Amino acid sequence: MTVLTRTIAELRNALTRLVAEREAHSVGLVPTMGALHQGHAALMRAARADNPVVCASLFVNPLQFESPLDLELYPRDLDADMALCEAEGVDLVLAPEVEEMYPNHPDSPIVRVTSGHMGQILEGASRPGHFDGVATVVSKLFNIFDPEGPARLKAYFGQKDAQQLMIVSRMVADLDFPVTIVPVPTQREESGLALSSRNLLLTEEHRRAATALSSALFELLDRAAHGADWDLSGLRRQVREAPDVILDYLEVVDPGTLLPTESLPALALIAAYVGSVRLIDNIELPAH
Repeated sequence: MTVLTRTIAELRNALTRLVAEREAHSVGLVPTMGALHQGHAALMRAARADNPVVCASLFVNPLQFESPLDLELYPRDLDADMALCEAEGVDLVLAPEVEEMYPNHPDSPIVRVTSGHMGQILEGASRPGHFDGVATVVSKLFNIFDPEGPARLKAYFGQKDAQQLMIVSRMVADLDFPVTIVPVPTQREESGLALSSRNLLLTEEHRRAATALSSALFELLDRAAHGADWDLSGLRRQVREAPDVILDYLEVVDPGTLLPTESLPALALIAAYVGSVRLIDNIELPAH
């Protein structure tokens, strides 16, 4: 049975008991903003396979949103989220209110974690402060879910949010968090569209149009595999021609620095508005 906790103290008490009862050597954590889908389920299954205790967080983090309207419209369904957690064998869920995580918000937190230059490019350039919000809340969650005793924390992140994954991994390395980051491959619909909570906001027409993002990435992967010209300008034009799609960026970057590269291995990233919904996707371009 999945136990729902609403406060940090409640979560810590329940986690301490569970780790002791199961003599757990590790705890798996799946940090989320709710609106769970099969991509999150894949993270939970990976955590369940690795750890005697599995936890998840459901928290729509206001620090990640520049637009108050975007924050307000972000989908929320606690009952459905808890049902998915139950189905995937999650032991403990923390679903706090904003005041629990950030007392006196918006005047807090005063001290925040910066994502540095990695958080100021690509998605960070279009969403100023977003990755500082990610780094701050993830660092809090790592502290909140840190198990007592010899047990170690493992945190599971989807590769769909590649820039987030890289920033969190770098934060763990730079700040010496005793946490193991476990990447989990992107989950896709049959159409190729990457699973995302924001897909819930798409109309059927826009859902079809959104496949232009993954189509461009798979075309780029094919070209890179065959040593052909990447022709990013042509692929950008192709995405812009899709109905109701406004391309923000399509770039190929070094996986370690996020800086543009013309060498393999590399990472291709794309972001666009489909209607009013912002979507991101990426794909690895391996060396020949």
